[in-house]
Amino acid sequence: MPIQMQVEYPDNLPDALAETRQEFEAEAKLAMAAKLYELKRLSSGQAAQLLGMERVEFLLALSSLGTPAIDLAEEELLSDVRNA
Repeated sequence: MPIQMQVEYPDNLPDALAETRQEFEAEAKLAMAAKLYELKRLSSGQAAQLLGMERVEFLLALSSLGTPAIDLAEEELLSDVRNA
């Protein structure tokens, strides 16, 4: 059973960002999931599940926040290229 989390924000904040309340809350939820993914606290699948979307949809949505979908160290990238 999911647990709900509440976040307080000023009631004029969505208007100040030219967003509806629903758009603002969806963006905030995406930002939270993206940050947890970036910190390697959640997998892309877990983050997508948190948002109620498919994994590929989540990975594509990361670009809207400037978060890389794949974060490989240089050596990992070179190894992947060599083994391709």
